[in-house]
Amino acid sequence: MSPLELRASLALAGVFGLRLFGMFVILPVFAIYAETLPGGANLTMAGIAIGAYGLTQAILQIPFGWMSDRYGRKPVIYGGLILFAVGSFVAAVAPNIHVVIVGRVLQGAGAISAAVMALAADLTREENRTKSMAMIGSTIGLVFAMSLAAAPWLNQLIGVPGIFALTGVLAIAAMGVVWRIVPASPRVVEAPAARASNLMGDLKSVLGDAQLLRLNWGIFALHAVLMALFIAVPFALRDAGMPLNQHWKVYLPVMLGSFVLMLPAVMGAHVPGRLKRWFVAAVVLLLLVQGAMPWMFGGVFYISLFLLIFFTPFNVLEAMLPSLVSRIAPPQLKGAAIGVYSSVQFFGAFVGSAAGGFLYGRWGVTGIVVPCAVLLAIWLILALGMREPPPRGGASGNAIAGSSAAPTVASEPAR
Repeated sequence: MSPLELRASLALAGVFGLRLFGMFVILPVFAIYAETLPGGANLTMAGIAIGAYGLTQAILQIPFGWMSDRYGRKPVIYGGLILFAVGSFVAAVAPNIHVVIVGRVLQGAGAISAAVMALAADLTREENRTKSMAMIGSTIGLVFAMSLAAAPWLNQLIGVPGIFALTGVLAIAAMGVVWRIVPASPRVVEAPAARASNLMGDLKSVLGDAQLLRLNWGIFALHAVLMALFIAVPFALRDAGMPLNQHWKVYLPVMLGSFVLMLPAVMGAHVPGRLKRWFVAAVVLLLLVQGAMPWMFGGVFYISLFLLIFFTPFNVLEAMLPSLVSRIAPPQLKGAAIGVYSSVQFFGAFVGSAAGGFLYGRWGVTGIVVPCAVLLAIWLILALGMREPPPRGGASGNAIAGSSAAPTVASEPAR
């Protein structure tokens, strides 16, 4: 990678990390904290509070991604980070679960994931784009691990309201990174022969791509299962006799171990012709461990073992999926394609949180297992029909999508 590509990739990974730390860090502690709020003892309301962020993210990712194609990546990113910070501060001072939900809705309105990933794609060459996406994916995974380990400690130090306030401060810091470190962003301009693009036309093209649809279902299922899981895990650890401020002793070794165990799959997927094999194997393992969940929630050791096995394929798939989307999507539709992908991802987080709270509140762990297993089984069927993506630097996304448009790149005007 060139120095500019490396700088852009690291800086945008940092933006993702600063923003997502606040999203992830409440997962291990919020359901138990919600019990102390008026209206929060209802697990369905607690699940909605966790997932409300994902709902507005899901609604706004597509228009934000499309606007970043038309008006520039950085203006969209700045606006989204401001909304995210405001929502964080609202949640920090919330007197009840309903105001927390309002704050989470405002946080989710800062729907910049698509714009950030599209900007990373803009600033890297085709042969280095997967490396850039892998950096972002790895950062997300690393931040996820750090947040799970830090959450009990931060909860003891500043409480959940303090965590929300910290999240707002980190969003402001992310704006500084975009302003001072991220290079000026290029803009994709269609060749004169290409049709005038519009939102509905772009979405029709993106939603009509069968390979992208397979990946979109995958990220929906992956995050729905994750969020449902974190309704159950904090209570399961507490019921097993582990106080909340000690939960990091499970999360930290689990995440470190899963990163080590994922390395063979990540390295094996780089071998031409083997990506699909590793991808399908990760989905199979995720489905198997999900089915074993009721028998592995009987004590701290078995819960830890379950989480280790779960997060190994989860981390593999979390790293692979955005890279695959960036390789398949046509260049002039990359923002829209990543917008759809991100929208579906966050909608999965909302569905998993809200449904997980409802199901766990009525039927316990068993209530979560069956619907999550169904989601993963459907994903496995779709993954088996997936085509092996073209080699990096080979056929372009346009060729895959059957488009003849030849995009050129122009500098984005100063704004």
